[in-house]
Amino acid sequence: MKCPYCGDDDTQVKDSRPTEDNTAIRRRRYCAACGSRFTTFERVQLRELSVVKKNARRVPFDRDKLMRSVQIALRKRPVEPDRIERMVSGIVRRLESLGESDIPSEMIGKFIMEGLRGLDDVAYVRFASVYKNFREAKDFEEFLGELSGVEDDDD
Repeated sequence: MKCPYCGDDDTQVKDSRPTEDNTAIRRRRYCAACGSRFTTFERVQLRELSVVKKNARRVPFDRDKLMRSVQIALRKRPVEPDRIERMVSGIVRRLESLGESDIPSEMIGKFIMEGLRGLDDVAYVRFASVYKNFREAKDFEEFLGELSGVEDDDD
């Protein structure tokens, strides 16, 4: 593993343990060249996934990009990092268990929406505004009307 600080290839694992949800191995590493310490995570990848964009272009699935999208929606919201990690890991497991290598970007967006709805309403609306491409205030009003209408039905 290359050191992220100095780029040296000679790093050593000092400690390994599973994450709380047992979906990854957390490794504490030490760089012999510069003395820095850093953490890496090792995850099982069941299959190579590709994302099929709306324009039919295929790009490799990137878990980090998924995590960044979720974190942007949750910026400055009171949600614990462990809950975010569990949500993202759950989405990845769902995608891998579909049995398909090519995943439509709309499906990923739908899974994120479902996950955010259970975590934080503000983040859910933030993500929806980009995912559903809101252009005017009335788009928000209609969406929030649907959201509150659905919640009223549950009571």
